[in-house]
Amino acid sequence: MKKLTLFFLLQPLFFSAQNFQTPYEKGNGNQTVTYEEMVNYYDDLNRNFESITVENFGKDDNGEPIKVVVFNPSKNKNNPVILINNGIHPGEPDGIDAAMMLMRDLATGKASAKNLKIAAIQSYNISGMLRRGKFSRANQNGPEEYGFRGNARNYDLNRDFIKNDTENAKAFQQIFQHFKPIYFIDNHVSNGADYQYLFTYISTSKERLGDKLGSYFNEKMQPEILQNIQKKGILTTPYVNIHGDSPDEGFPAFMDSPRYATGYTTLFNTLGTVAETHMLKPYSDRVRATYEYMLSSINHTQKNAKEIQKKMAESFAEYQPGMKYALQWKLDETKYQLIDFKGYEAGKKTSGVSGKPRLYYDRTKPFIRKVKFFNAYKPTKFVTIPRYYVIPKSENKVIEYLKRNNIQMTEIAKDSTINVEIYRIADFKTVKKPYEGHYLHYETKTKSEFKNVNVRKGDFLVSTKQEGVKYLLETLEPEATDSFFNWNFFDAILGQKEYFSDYVFEDTAAELLKNDQVLRTAFELEKISDPEFAKDGNAQLEWIYRNSEYYEGSVGLYPIFRIK
Repeated sequence: MKKLTLFFLLQPLFFSAQNFQTPYEKGNGNQTVTYEEMVNYYDDLNRNFESITVENFGKDDNGEPIKVVVFNPSKNKNNPVILINNGIHPGEPDGIDAAMMLMRDLATGKASAKNLKIAAIQSYNISGMLRRGKFSRANQNGPEEYGFRGNARNYDLNRDFIKNDTENAKAFQQIFQHFKPIYFIDNHVSNGADYQYLFTYISTSKERLGDKLGSYFNEKMQPEILQNIQKKGILTTPYVNIHGDSPDEGFPAFMDSPRYATGYTTLFNTLGTVAETHMLKPYSDRVRATYEYMLSSINHTQKNAKEIQKKMAESFAEYQPGMKYALQWKLDETKYQLIDFKGYEAGKKTSGVSGKPRLYYDRTKPFIRKVKFFNAYKPTKFVTIPRYYVIPKSENKVIEYLKRNNIQMTEIAKDSTINVEIYRIADFKTVKKPYEGHYLHYETKTKSEFKNVNVRKGDFLVSTKQEGVKYLLETLEPEATDSFFNWNFFDAILGQKEYFSDYVFEDTAAELLKNDQVLRTAFELEKISDPEFAKDGNAQLEWIYRNSEYYEGSVGLYPIFRIK
């Protein structure tokens, strides 16, 4: 039992004001808490308040446990959850300090979260928080010292939610699947253009959320949350997704694919927001805005939790076997919303470094003018949702990832032959330089066919009629933007393993042409249609090999099958 005095129970607000100021509040408004101070502060709250617990989930790549502070006064395990992520980029520490004040205010009763559970990751990127300095955020206005964007292994954790290269990302999936939140907030600081706004935000893509849930969040819930903080004098606008130019001509909504935090949480129909305070505003103002957004989100969610849960449940009806699912999206430049944008006049002047024209903003010339916000995306690639996927037991990594995400799987009881749809990788492109530890594929194209295949006892049958259906589609469909294929999980299938010696196979090839009329006819047509091929003896021998039974046939054969 935690030690609580009767006086403390009766006078929580007075006690908190005297004894539970955060290190940030004790400072000058431009200092952020250290890792040790943060851990000690939350441990102190845990010791003194029955409503506060601290739980460990996994670890950072440096071995430190990732800690989640939980406010749940009723101890009801079934209370819906708001999950807050802080310190994914520790050079953007606004959320770390704001969350400490928020959890204190909840514990003391200054703030309320009736029938909700609030879970806040103290600092997701612990190793980045420990790499404290003054200069890595060259464009940011405070605090005086702060952490570093990359973690101990120099990964940007906000690109790792599908590929899971880090222990951090594995821990996050454990946290998310444990709490199953109905709302998720990821606290950041923006970069890019200059403008009057203190608080910008990325709402979970309405297209990725689906028609019903996307419309509800983007047209009702988010606007109501924002109205409340605007009443407190905090200017807000959608995240200004533009760099190297001014936003005067308009800017697009950010498409948060599954590699990002809210892109991942969307796969399980969780509503989410990336809070992006403006980097050029004073640190104390940014912390206040982050606090108020979290508080406003709690206030709204506790009043509307049942409606949110109902919308989430209804949304799964949009993802049933036989239905179409969009794998790829493109900005629809024909659709936009005119917003009254509060900016600063931008212009060009001579650079003191290069002598060339450079962009600048004149803060003595604020303006309000109509600007186009392009907030609609159109699908460019669809797939039909299958009833099942078949995953060979040899694909250990994929199976591990699915299990970590609570995907239900059934082991096949005996060796069998079944009719499935198979994919063959027809084409793809690869980035020239490594991106977050990978030579990422993109513009992947597949060809499919139906055929009988042998499956083994212990292989897995995975139904799409489960809550993780979107996770399955976004990871197992090769053409999806952040598919396991595009993140190099299956690169071994792209390499040929068996070859031939010309001087041996020449006689075999001649015999094949002599005895196989279909092959011979196709060969002659290929020579007629391609004059260069007709001149190239080596290419002709290779063609016969690839079109014969001697060719292994598994090159580019995707090992995961579909059952319609």
